[in-house]
Amino acid sequence: MSERAARKETANVVWSGSWVAERLGVELVGDGKPGGDRELRDLLGLALRRNPKRAHLLVSNVLGKHVPQKPSVVYGAGFELGRRVRELLGDAEARRAVVLGYAETATGLGHAVADGLGVAPYLHSTRRPVEGVERAGGFEESHSHATSHLLLPEDPNLLAGECGPTDADTDAYADAPLVLVDDEFSTGNTVLNTIRALHERYPRSRYVVVALVDMRSPADHGRLTEFAAEIGARVDLVARSSGTVTLPEGVLEKGQALVTAYEGAGSAGPRAAVEQGRRPCTRVDLQWPAGVPDGGRHGFTPAHRAVLEPVLPAMAARIAASLGDARRVLILGVEELMYAPLRLGTALEDHTDAEVRYSTTTRSPVLAVDDPGYAIRSRLVFPAHDDPADGPGDRYAYNVADAGFDAVVVTVDSTADTPELHAPDGLLAQLAAHTDHVLLAVVPSYVPSGLPPYVPERQEPPMLPEPLRGPAFSSYAPDEVGWLLQDLSDTELEAPTEEREEAIQSGGAHYAESLPVEYQPSAQYQSLFKAALDLSAARVARAVGTVTETVLAERGARPVLVSLARAGTPVGVLMRRWARHRHGLDLPHYAVSIVRGRGIDANALRWLAAHHDPADVVFVDGWTGKGAITRELSAALDGSDGFNPEIAVLADPGGCVRTYGTREDFLIPSACLNSTVSGLISRTVLRSDLVGPGDFHGAKFYRELADTDVSGHFLDTVADHFDEVVDAVDAEVKELLAADRAPTWEGWAAVERISEEYGIHDVNLVKPGVGETTRVLLRRVPWKILAKRGAGADLEHIRLLAEQRGVPVEEVGELPYTCVGLIHPKYTRGATGADGKAVESK
Repeated sequence: MSERAARKETANVVWSGSWVAERLGVELVGDGKPGGDRELRDLLGLALRRNPKRAHLLVSNVLGKHVPQKPSVVYGAGFELGRRVRELLGDAEARRAVVLGYAETATGLGHAVADGLGVAPYLHSTRRPVEGVERAGGFEESHSHATSHLLLPEDPNLLAGECGPTDADTDAYADAPLVLVDDEFSTGNTVLNTIRALHERYPRSRYVVVALVDMRSPADHGRLTEFAAEIGARVDLVARSSGTVTLPEGVLEKGQALVTAYEGAGSAGPRAAVEQGRRPCTRVDLQWPAGVPDGGRHGFTPAHRAVLEPVLPAMAARIAASLGDARRVLILGVEELMYAPLRLGTALEDHTDAEVRYSTTTRSPVLAVDDPGYAIRSRLVFPAHDDPADGPGDRYAYNVADAGFDAVVVTVDSTADTPELHAPDGLLAQLAAHTDHVLLAVVPSYVPSGLPPYVPERQEPPMLPEPLRGPAFSSYAPDEVGWLLQDLSDTELEAPTEEREEAIQSGGAHYAESLPVEYQPSAQYQSLFKAALDLSAARVARAVGTVTETVLAERGARPVLVSLARAGTPVGVLMRRWARHRHGLDLPHYAVSIVRGRGIDANALRWLAAHHDPADVVFVDGWTGKGAITRELSAALDGSDGFNPEIAVLADPGGCVRTYGTREDFLIPSACLNSTVSGLISRTVLRSDLVGPGDFHGAKFYRELADTDVSGHFLDTVADHFDEVVDAVDAEVKELLAADRAPTWEGWAAVERISEEYGIHDVNLVKPGVGETTRVLLRRVPWKILAKRGAGADLEHIRLLAEQRGVPVEEVGELPYTCVGLIHPKYTRGATGADGKAVESK
C-alpha cells in the first residue's frame, strides 16, 4: 500500500462527514435507539453537490458508488435487505414479487435485494433509451440533476406481475407485490412519484419500499401512510438504518458558496492532461454466458441468475490471471452497470488473496476535497462514453485517484466500449495516471428478443460432449441412463464430515464444492438394507408404476426422463423399465445436476434442448422433504424456453409436487446407501476450478467399490414385482387423475415449526422424511433424530446408524413424517448437543 493510501486508511478514524457538518451545520441524528448516531455515521459520510436543488450529499459507505468498498460488504447489504423483505412478505408472496431498482445509484443494490428474495424477477429504471423497446412507464426524480427515468422491460407483463411459474394461472400474479429499492429514503418524493405513475397503469394492493437509510423528517413520516390510504394499497418500508438530517436555514446558499470557493481554488483540479503513450489497458475475455443480461435494464429473472451464478468463479479466475502481483485491486463499474462488476468482485474476493474493492463511475457532479473529514477525497473527470441520449457531458470517478490501487478492472457493457472510452482524455487514460495496471472487461449489452443482435459480442456457445454411460462411467447398463456430467473420478474431493459441516455452516464453503467420505456399510447394515429391500420392494414397485403411468397419461406417450442426480437416478431407471415392461416404450433417460442455491446445470439444459423438445422433458427425483429442490428447479427454469419445472417423484411426503407415486413417508431402500445403490456415482460437484462456463457439473465414479455395489440388485428386485402390482397401479392412477393433487406444502410448514421449536432457526438444518434423515446420518453432523412414535421397520436402519454415530433418537407423537433428522446447529468441532455431550464421529 502506498504512503498516501496508508495515510487515508489511518484517517478513517475521522468521520467522513465532519467537514460538511462543521461548515454548514448539517447533522445526522439517529432514530433514538442506543448507538443510532454512531451507526449512521458508520454508514454515511457527507459531501457537497454541484446541484442547485440540494446542497448536501449523503455518501454511503456500503453502496459501492462513491466510496470503494469490499464487494462482499456491498452485496451483503442489499442481500440482507432482500431477506428481510422475504420475511415481511412470507414465502408465498415473495415468490410472486417483482423488484424495481432506481437508476443509476441503486441498480446494483436493487439487484442484490432481488437476490436476497431469491425468486423475484428484477428490473431497474434507466436513463438510456433503447430503440425498439417499448416504454412501460417512467417517472421523475425531483432533486436529481438528471431527472427522467425510463422503464424498458423485455417482458411487457413484468410490471403487471404476470411472470410467475409457467404451470400457474397468470391471473394469480396480477396483484403481485412490487418492491421498490433506492439507496436512501429522504423526502419520499421519488418513491411516491414512482408508485403514483405505476399504480395508474398497473394497480396492485401492496408495495414495499426498501432503502439503506430512512432519513425522512418528522413531517415526511406521515406522508407515506396518507399516500397509501389515498391509493388504497398497503405500503411497507424496510431500511437498514434510520434517522434524520438536520439542515439549518440557508444551507443551500451556503453550500453553493462553498462549492464555488473550493472549485475556484482548484481543490479538485481540472480534467487531468494524461501523458500520451502511457501503459495500455489489458483486455480480459470474461466469456460472459450467452443470453444472460448485463443487468436489469430489460429485466433479470431467476433463470438468468441460475445461469450466471455457477460461471462467476471462472470469470473471476480469468481476471485474477491478468492481475499479476497486484495486491490492491479496484473493480470499477460504470454508471448503471453496477451488478455485473459487483458480482465479479465478490467472486474475485474468493479467488485471490489481494485486497479487492468495488465502486462505479457516476454522472453526479460532487465537490472533491482532500480532507479526512470529507467523504469525496478525489475526483477523476472524463467524457461520457456510451453515446447518452441527453448528449455529451462529463462523468466522474470518486475516491479512485491516488488511492493506492495497484490495478483497476474497468467493467463496461459493449455499448459503452467506444472510442471515447479509449480517448486520450477518456476514463482508461485517466485511470492509467493513477495505477500501474488498467484492465478492461466487457460484458455484452443485452439485446431484447426481436431486436437485431449485437453481432461482435455474440459468440456461439461451445460444443458439449455426449452423455457419459456405463460401464465407463457408472455400473448401470449404457441404455439405462446417460449422465450429463463430467468425470472427476481422478480428483481428490472428499473431506471429513466434521470439516465439511464446519465449513458449510460458517459460510466458508458450499456443500457442492466437496464430497463427504463415502459411507462403508458394515455387514450388519448391509443385511439391514437387504431385509428392508425384501420388505418394501413391492411397495416401491407400486409407486414406480403409479408415477410412471401418471406421467404417460399427462405428459404424452414419449416423455424424456431427466433424473436429478443422484437420488433421482435409480427412480428414473425404474420408471424407464416400467414403461418398457408395461408398454414396450424405450424412453430416453438422462441424469443432470441440480445444486441448492446454485440452480440446475445450464449446460445440461442446453444439451437437452439441442437433442429433444424441452416440452417432452420430465424431471424425476426420489422423494420430497420440505421441497427445497422443487423450489430450486422452479426458480431456475422460470423464463426458460419450454422446460416444465414440475418434478415427478416416487414419494411426496412433504406435499410439494402434484406428480408422485405415493405421499406416504416410507423407506425407499435406495435412500439407505450412497453410491453403491446409485451406479457407484458420487453426489454432484460444482467448483469453479473444476467446472468451467462450458462444462457440465462434475461427479466421481467409485470403481473401487464394485464389490459392494447393489445398484443392479436393487433395480432387479423392485422390477420383479411389476406384474403383481399392475392392478393396484391402474386403480390408483385412475383415482389420482381424478383427484385434486395440488401441492399442500404441509412439509414446509412442519419444518418451519420444528426449526423454531428446537431453537435451530434455520430450515436448511431440518431434514424431514426417511430419505433425508438417512442422508443426515450418512453425510452431515447429526444432532438428534425425531422419530414418529410407533414407526416400525421403516426406521430400523435409522436407529442402527444413529446408534453407530452416538446420536439420540427422540420419540415424538405428532409428526407428519415418519422421522426428521436435525443437523447440529452452528456446528464447530467443539460443538455439543443439547445434553452437553460432544457429537461423536464413528
